[in-house]
Amino acid sequence: MDGILLDIQHLDPFQKWALVCAAGLTVVYIVMRPFKKRKDPLAHPTNLSLAGQREVERQMTELLVELEQMSRQMTAQLDTRARKLELLIKEADEKIAALQNHGDGRAILPTFVQTETAPGMSARAADPRHAEVYDLADAGQSARQIAQQLSRPQGEIELILHLRPRLATAAASS
Repeated sequence: MDGILLDIQHLDPFQKWALVCAAGLTVVYIVMRPFKKRKDPLAHPTNLSLAGQREVERQMTELLVELEQMSRQMTAQLDTRARKLELLIKEADEKIAALQNHGDGRAILPTFVQTETAPGMSARAADPRHAEVYDLADAGQSARQIAQQLSRPQGEIELILHLRPRLATAAASS
């Protein structure tokens, strides 16, 4: 056997053969390792006694009961929230209809829409905090550009711009 391991001069013949055997066993282990099947714990039935099987069955039944109770509770909570949401939507619709049918909308506007403007004042003068937003919007900038320029959230800028026509209409009608 003229191999690299056998050409090493400082090893005695026993050490050379031990290295060859170790290398061979390593190769065999690496080749045979993928063929070793892993055991599936569910493949073979467990050797539980009848009492053990009954205990597992009882635990599973309790778990199913708990899951059913939890699902009922969650359904009830969702139903309650849905009813509350429907009531709020109905109330909002009624208020919108009342605002549309009312001749002087200013008297029943919600507090977040009411302004303290005199009859001749514009919406721009109604809230000086928003004047800069209105000026930039009038200059043709988008809500995103205004938000970046003023370092404010884009949603806030969009809300200010969406409320602007309502404020102008409310101020003009009063």
